[in-house]
Amino acid sequence: METLRSLFTKPDPAAQLRKCNTLLRQNMRKLDRDIVAVKQVEIKTKNLIIQADKRAQRDPSRRRQAEKEARDFARELIRARKTSNRLVTSKAQLSSVQMQVNEAFAVRKIEGSIRASVGIMKDVNHLIRLPELAGTMQELQKELMMAGVIEEMVDETLPEDDELLGEDEEAEGEVDKVLGEILKGKMEKTGQLPSAPPKRVEEAQPAAVEDEDEEDMEATMDQMRNRLEALRS
Repeated sequence: METLRSLFTKPDPAAQLRKCNTLLRQNMRKLDRDIVAVKQVEIKTKNLIIQADKRAQRDPSRRRQAEKEARDFARELIRARKTSNRLVTSKAQLSSVQMQVNEAFAVRKIEGSIRASVGIMKDVNHLIRLPELAGTMQELQKELMMAGVIEEMVDETLPEDDELLGEDEEAEGEVDKVLGEILKGKMEKTGQLPSAPPKRVEEAQPAAVEDEDEEDMEATMDQMRNRLEALRS
């Protein structure tokens, strides 16, 4: 009965606004959780870079492998930072959409009609293509179209977003910059040899411990990559 009634009655503007705000808040909470998750990945990756640098200093025979791992971790950190920046920007756009939607409904209440907003269309156009928000943003798009806040958008005419393409390859110069930032004050010391007593103590450590450390590092790196990939897709 309710379904038939909805076909012949106009949508309640107040109910439409409530639903739009509910969807917007839902997306905000999702972005907040993702931002926190990426920040945790950043912290862990920084620690892994420092640990790899320590291994390179401790065991010259494994220096090359440790340095390669540090560069791999630096690339993961760059990707995490790009993801974090994109999420923060998206949250700001989402806040802008929420403010504009509320303003549009307020004008409708006063003037009795609503005008399509180009600004909201542009922001929704960007946000709907984010993997993190695709589902709920499509639902929000339908609600805004029903309310007349935005007009129907044709996917074929939408330009590609460069921020969502080609994030995987990081320039070597950027990797060097990140390593210099994290290992500040340490990179200048890489040429200094450790004193004899600490070297003897560390050489006495079982090789199995080193192997376990490497396996743990690889497992941790795989976990972080999976978390970043989940946030992007």
